[in-house]
Amino acid sequence: MDTYINVSDQFVDSTKQQERHYYLLSELQTLVKGLPSSFQQRLSYTTLGDLALALIDGTVYEIVQGLLDIQHLTEKNLFNQRQKLHTEHRILKQDLLRKHKQELLVCKSHNLVLLKSTQRTETEALEHRVREEQRMMDEKIIAEIDQKVLDQQNTLEKAGVPGFYITNNPQEVVIQMNLLELILKLQQKETQSGTLP
Repeated sequence: MDTYINVSDQFVDSTKQQERHYYLLSELQTLVKGLPSSFQQRLSYTTLGDLALALIDGTVYEIVQGLLDIQHLTEKNLFNQRQKLHTEHRILKQDLLRKHKQELLVCKSHNLVLLKSTQRTETEALEHRVREEQRMMDEKIIAEIDQKVLDQQNTLEKAGVPGFYITNNPQEVVIQMNLLELILKLQQKETQSGTLP
């Protein structure tokens, strides 16, 4: 009797999984129609079927949401770092301007040309420093974002999500971004309809 129940339960589970797979595949096919045609051509029925299989138990949704949360925190942190640097630069410029005004007030007329030349040199040096620090900050931001992309690709590849592997090919990255968009839209739809497993 126990064997019959176990076989029956397995059959029911298998049927539910198959129904869920068909549902997810159908939803993915509908969502793909909203993407650019060049992307639609790159997604075969097999790829969509494999993606639907990966989404059946909802684990991929959780992974993607976790990666998205990490990405948002990273972006916010990088934005705050850049804003802090911008504020520091603004203060440095204001301090230098204030210093220059004070110097002009106490300067003797015969030293005015020399003072203005010195101030111009100081201003140019500060502007150069600001440009260099901003360039270095921007390079740091780009490197951190690139690293996050690699981390996401690696995590999704290890989770068995079709279409994800480590690459820096811009066309492949765009395809992966579109796949993530499909996953997020499908998750949102399932959350709203209450069909998440």
